[in-house]
Amino acid sequence: MLVAELTAPREFRVESREIADPAPGEIQLRVEAVGICGSDLHAYGEGAIGDTPCRYPMVLGHEPAGTVVKTGAGVTGWSPGDRAALEPALYCYHCEYCLAGRHNICANLRFLSNPGEPGFFRERINLPAVNLLALPAHVSLEVGSLVEPLAVALHSMQFAAIGRGETVAVFGAGPIGLLTIACLRAAGSGRIWVVEPIAHRREMARQMGAGATLDPGPADPVRQILADTAGRGVDCAIDCAARGETTNQAIRAARNGGRVVLTGIHSHPVIPFETSPMRRKELALFNVRRSNRESGSALELLAQHPDWFSPLLTHRRPLDRIGEAFSIAEAYADGVGKMIVAPSA
Repeated sequence: MLVAELTAPREFRVESREIADPAPGEIQLRVEAVGICGSDLHAYGEGAIGDTPCRYPMVLGHEPAGTVVKTGAGVTGWSPGDRAALEPALYCYHCEYCLAGRHNICANLRFLSNPGEPGFFRERINLPAVNLLALPAHVSLEVGSLVEPLAVALHSMQFAAIGRGETVAVFGAGPIGLLTIACLRAAGSGRIWVVEPIAHRREMARQMGAGATLDPGPADPVRQILADTAGRGVDCAIDCAARGETTNQAIRAARNGGRVVLTGIHSHPVIPFETSPMRRKELALFNVRRSNRESGSALELLAQHPDWFSPLLTHRRPLDRIGEAFSIAEAYADGVGKMIVAPSA
């Protein structure tokens, strides 16, 4: 099989590797579609994700869908040709966090695409059968690759706790921001403001359901949000960008007693943080780490509203053009929404 390895910042090599037969309880899959995530771009362009440095060579990619090739001993319910969304997280299921139902902060978590844990930019992979979710016939493999990032957005909703008609500001209209808008729409939120510097992403946010889109370049977007809400602010502010001043803007945009949710990952592990307005307004501040058992709900939402999500899937490249795919995604070029890499194309 072919594998794409990141060997240094902005440098890939595609090489041939052997793959063993699936072990008992495992399934071997042909990887058909993998979305490029923002954290992949951190690793690609910065050599780290927050305070976690890359260790080269490494295989990125954790938003996958694929087709069953063969099954290991003891596996039932799956046959060659079956299509599935694939879970990238491997939990221990016995630590205090898993036993408390918080698998995403498992003490022994292995997340495929992290250093030392090869991800899905490869033609085939063996996974535990529990890591597969069967795709309905009308859901394409490309849409199925949105299960993982949509599950992250749905997990953020656990903290956002949006009541019907509540107002929200979303900072960043990259793929995770756009998926967050879809989750807010499904939750019955009121008006949604989206702050995004890239014009085509503001347009995608409008198409996804944003009531107002603001370019942060010409003027302070928080001032506009406060003006639009008669000085009150929004019930919840969600930072999906984690870039520059976005976290502090989210703090300033939230109303007294509101919620601020941090979904994005800052490039730097230490950032300036405005504690005074957060204290004065007695804000609740929540951090999001991936998802926690929301994948089934994500797949259900994708199956119910494929028309909401298909427009996000703007670009596709084969594995041997992965460098080009990352270059386009990093530069926000060519009107890109979600870039899909197709390892088995």
